[in-house]
Amino acid sequence: MARYKKRPGYDGSLPGLFDDLDSPVLFPDAEPLPTHPAIERAALREANLRGKLHGERRRPEEIFSSDDFSPLEALPTIDRLDFISFGSGSSGNCAYIGDGEQGLLIDAGVDDVTVISELRRHGIRMESIKGIVLTHDHSDHVRFVYKLIRKRSHMAVYCTPRVLNGMLRRHNISNRIKDYHHPIYKEHPFMIGNFSLTAFEVMHDGTDNAGFYITRGNHNMVVATDLGCISERADFYMRKANYLMIEANYDEAMLAAGTYPEYLKGRIRSTTGHLDNAVTAKYLGDIYSPTLRNIFLCHLSKDNNTPEIALREAERALTAAGATVGDGSNTPYARMAGVQLMALPRYDSTPLIRLTLR
Repeated sequence: MARYKKRPGYDGSLPGLFDDLDSPVLFPDAEPLPTHPAIERAALREANLRGKLHGERRRPEEIFSSDDFSPLEALPTIDRLDFISFGSGSSGNCAYIGDGEQGLLIDAGVDDVTVISELRRHGIRMESIKGIVLTHDHSDHVRFVYKLIRKRSHMAVYCTPRVLNGMLRRHNISNRIKDYHHPIYKEHPFMIGNFSLTAFEVMHDGTDNAGFYITRGNHNMVVATDLGCISERADFYMRKANYLMIEANYDEAMLAAGTYPEYLKGRIRSTTGHLDNAVTAKYLGDIYSPTLRNIFLCHLSKDNNTPEIALREAERALTAAGATVGDGSNTPYARMAGVQLMALPRYDSTPLIRLTLR
């Protein structure tokens, strides 16, 4: 604590409202307040970074005596992404990822009124949405794309040419969507606003199905929905993810005992169908590392799965791999976990979820 010496005539009372607390007359022997160590370290890093331009390094006392530098400038900004799922499953798929300035939509199978109102509820304007990426041409991923894009010239639709042609051939979507189309190609990175994306091959029975590897700064997110098996390229990108949205479509016992006709069960089980909970869980256990921070199980079947079953299998595999698993609830207990695991709701929107690396 600082030591204070009375000035002549000082009666020992607290300083007045308009007294200069830095005055050497008021407190001639006052020691300076200590600077927080985190601020000192940040200031030293920044000053030394500046010093590299001149081939010199500076000591802390030189930094804090400099008139041209304020330690507050070195305080780090919040480094995170924002994520919202508006629905996940055969009833409709659409999600948002943003950085507080700009964002994009992944698929467009949820009605435009819901998407726009949910974004507005979280203070996100449609003007900040720079594009919509489409994973494939099935109706539950594309049916509202034109309603979302029309009259919004600042936005574009990003999909491969084959996905666009398949969408126009299979669905009642306006040909005017071609005016908004920006063609993309697998394994060729492209930009949407502040985000870099790379489409990669996934195995499904739509037209030219793609997953997406999305990067912003140090953040890596992978979206791999609707896939019957984990291909080599899907595996390559998912192992790099900090945040992974991966399908856990069905429980084998429920599918086997269910009322689906055998041909449909065969389609679901095929390598171009959907992922079984057990396959997804085992894969998550195989690839887990401390850099994987959030896992979103998506596209759960209404008839052949439940969130409880899917989460239980995934959590068991992750725990066996040495992970501590939180439920994404943002409670103090959940935040202590190494990885957050959630099953995305089929019909409802999630809250806005902050994705951070810390």
